[in-house]
Amino acid sequence: MSSSRVFSPLYLLLSISLLLQLAVALDPIFHECNTTSFTPNSTYNENLNTLLSQLNSTTPLTGSGNGSLGQSPDQVYGLASCRGDINSTVCQACITSAAIEIQQYCQYKEEAIIWYEYCQLKYSNLDFFGQIDYREAFYDALFSNVSDPASFNTSVINLLKVVEGQAIVSPKLFAMGSLGVGNSTTLYGLVQCTPDLSSANCETCLDWIIGFVPRYLYGKSGGIIMTGTCEFQYHTYPFEAT
Repeated sequence: MSSSRVFSPLYLLLSISLLLQLAVALDPIFHECNTTSFTPNSTYNENLNTLLSQLNSTTPLTGSGNGSLGQSPDQVYGLASCRGDINSTVCQACITSAAIEIQQYCQYKEEAIIWYEYCQLKYSNLDFFGQIDYREAFYDALFSNVSDPASFNTSVINLLKVVEGQAIVSPKLFAMGSLGVGNSTTLYGLVQCTPDLSSANCETCLDWIIGFVPRYLYGKSGGIIMTGTCEFQYHTYPFEAT
């Protein structure tokens, strides 16, 4: 796309910084594929390609989107969701990458999901809208051990529960917050559910994954747990709004 805009050195630096940030954020964190395959060039394949293209076009406008296409047994359901604090440009870049890479990582699979720092995308031959997804989930203890794990663990859970209470009453089912820990540390937390969930199901999903903090993230200064329908992240530095 051509442009007559004159770029200042500062604008170029900011643009380069954003591109570097996006390059890191647009690496997939994790993906899952089911074992059942569909036939290349089949009707299901055509419906999937069309639906992914539609989600890529519509999701950045509001930050989320879902839909279905076709008739059984070739009907496909899809959902895309961006992190609640990012702008439409970053959302577009993330969903575009997801729509391409989900088919590379899960080629010809009837059901798949891919997670990024800024978005997630999933599709299935089954109607999953509004249902809590307990099947696909992963965690990552991102950072180092803290000096007082018991106290820190309590602070993590307290913060996530407060932010959860804010998220389940928000239109995006998304919230962020912070909590002072000790004399010099601030803990930052983020929770989000996919937009197809009800407030009650969002709360149930978040309660479930927050309950795994002591088992998988005990004493870690940062961590993440993501499922097909909800997620949380926390660490000791602010989230970068983009």
